Amino acid sequence: MPRRRPWSALRAFLTGEAGGGAVLMAAALLAMVAANWSVTARPYHTLLQAPVGPLSVHAWINDGLMAIFFLLVGLEIKRELVDGQLATARRRRLPVFAAAAGMAAPALVFLLVTADAPELHRGWAIPAATDIAFAIGILALLGSRAPAALKVFLTAVAIVDDMGAVAIIALAYTAALNGWALALAAGIVAGLVALNRRGVMAAWPYLAGFALLWLAVLLSGIHATVAGVVAAAFMPLRHTPRAPDDAASPLHRIEHAIGTPVLYGIVPLFAFANAGVPLAGLGWSALVDPLVLGIVGGLFLGKQAGVMGAIWLAERLGWATRPGGARWAQVYGVALLAGVGFTMSLFIGGLAFPDSPHLVDEVKLGVVGGSILSALAGYLVLRICGNDPRCAASSPPSN
Repeated sequence: MPRRRPWSALRAFLTGEAGGGAVLMAAALLAMVAANWSVTARPYHTLLQAPVGPLSVHAWINDGLMAIFFLLVGLEIKRELVDGQLATARRRRLPVFAAAAGMAAPALVFLLVTADAPELHRGWAIPAATDIAFAIGILALLGSRAPAALKVFLTAVAIVDDMGAVAIIALAYTAALNGWALALAAGIVAGLVALNRRGVMAAWPYLAGFALLWLAVLLSGIHATVAGVVAAAFMPLRHTPRAPDDAASPLHRIEHAIGTPVLYGIVPLFAFANAGVPLAGLGWSALVDPLVLGIVGGLFLGKQAGVMGAIWLAERLGWATRPGGARWAQVYGVALLAGVGFTMSLFIGGLAFPDSPHLVDEVKLGVVGGSILSALAGYLVLRICGNDPRCAASSPPSN
C-alpha cells in the first residue's frame, strides 16, 4: 500500500483554497478601522510600540515572526526548484523571464514618477513584489474562469518574485555590518550544510540552526528575515518525482507543521500591524504625492506591462508559449493580479523608510491602493472573459 503523502499547507492553499487570502484581506481591513476609529486608534499604535524585551511588538512581528514566514517561502522555493514547477530549465524559462520583467518594470515606473524627488528613490523596490496569498486567493474565487495552468504559472512567478525580493532585502536594505555576527552566521550555515551532508533527517537540529541563524543575522545588520530563506535551503528534501511529499523529508514535515500557523496567523498578524494607515493625518493631497503615485503606478501599470510584455515577447520569439494555451485575455487578467503586492510591498516599504513615519504611511496608502486596483481589475477581466470565447485573441490587449 503506497504511503500517504503528508498535507502541505502552502501547496494546498495555492491549488485553490481562498481562505488564507480572505483572512489576509479581513486583517488589513481591521487594521484600517483600528488606525482610524477614535476609540481604537491610540490603543492600536500604543500596542504596536509597546516594548517586549529588546524589541517592540511591531519589531517582533516584522523581524521575528516574519522570519518564519520567510522560512515557509524558502521551503516552497526549494521544493519547486528541486521537485516541482521550477525543477527543469524548460519549466523555469517563462516564469523567470516574466518575474524579472515584472520586477524591473514597476521599479522603472516608480523611478520615473519620483524622478524629481531623489529622497524617495530608496523605495524603488516597493512595487516589485507579488503577494502570493492575496493573488492566488483571488484566482481561487474565480473557479473555472481561471485555468489551473494559469494558477500554477502565477504561483511560479510569485515564487521567483520572492527570490528577487529576498535578494533585494539582503543587498539594498542593509546598513552597517557586524563582522563578528556575520562570521557566526557563516559558522551556523556551515553547521546546517554538515547536517545535510551527513544525512541527518531529524527536523529539530535544522530548526535549532534556524533560530540561531536568525539571532546572528539580526545582530549582523542584514535583515533578520533573510535567515528563514537561507536556513530553508539546507533542509533535506527527498527527490520523489510525481509524489513530491515525503513523510521522511524534514522539509515536508516542517512545512506541514508551520504552514497553517503562518498562512492563517503570522501573515494576517503582519497585515494587521502594518496596514493601518491613519487617513486623518494624510488628507486628499496625499493621493497625488510622488511616493503614493509611484507605488500605485508601479503595481498597477508596471506589473501588468512587465509580466504581459514578457509573455508576449517569449511567445513571439518562440522561447515559450502561453501557460496551458490560455486566451490572451486570461493571461492579461493574471498579469493584472501580479500587481497585488501587499505583504512583500509593505514589508519592503518599512525597510526603505525606517526613520520616516509619514513616508511609511504614504507607502501603506500606495500599496493598498495599487493592490486593490490590480485585484479588482484582474478579477473583472477574468470574471468577464474567463469562459467567453469572444475574449479569445491572437495578440495581447493594448492598454
